[in-house]
Amino acid sequence: MQRLLFFLNMIILPVLIVVAWHVATSTGAMSTLILPKISTVLETLKDQLTNGPLAGDIGISLSRIAKGYALAVVVGILLGVLMGMNKFANRFFMLTFTAIRQIPMIAWVPILIIWFGIGEESKVAVIFLAAYFPVLVNTVSGIERTDPKLIEVGKMYHLNGWQQFTQIYLPSALPSIFVGLKLGLSVSWMAVVGAEMIAATSGIGFRINDARSLMQYPIVFAGIIAIAVVGVIMDLVISLIGKLCTPWERSR
Repeated sequence: MQRLLFFLNMIILPVLIVVAWHVATSTGAMSTLILPKISTVLETLKDQLTNGPLAGDIGISLSRIAKGYALAVVVGILLGVLMGMNKFANRFFMLTFTAIRQIPMIAWVPILIIWFGIGEESKVAVIFLAAYFPVLVNTVSGIERTDPKLIEVGKMYHLNGWQQFTQIYLPSALPSIFVGLKLGLSVSWMAVVGAEMIAATSGIGFRINDARSLMQYPIVFAGIIAIAVVGVIMDLVISLIGKLCTPWERSR
């Protein structure tokens, strides 16, 4: 019964949005020129996925995510662990990284295009920058929040640096690291779509921008729905992996 109530609580708002959309377009409160009927959008989405280029565009965007996000995860976690465990490294990097982190992602796009062109490299660079800082900051935070009493116990048992990291710091920091991984994945998904809308010849962002310029608004809305669905699926996957990697969190 509780699971049913939980599920109903989750879908109430989406159902209300769909109902409001249907009422607005069917009664003429909103012109279908600027807000297509939901039935039209769903039919367009189905057609674009089966016979159109939308599935291929999503695949291209996801391949870009895989490259940039994977690189951001590796570099962000490694440097985050270093900064969390070493105060000198923290002081050395923190001010510069904090300053860079304040720059909006959209401001990086023209610079990265100048440096890397409009090819794959600029898209991967945008994704890397988008995902890197959430992963880094949450890794540092997780390492720094490790219980000092556990660290003292490790020293009493004469654990070396690697043993302290694997047996004390890492288990303590994993929940925070996965928060960073979720945030980084979400931001990188938004970043690649934005970058594709500005300078690309493929990808879901390019498809939406191209449809907008041709006034094919059902395709625009179909693309937006596809972005939302893929984003939710990615979030659920990373959340599931996080729960499997931190079983002790479920007992709290």
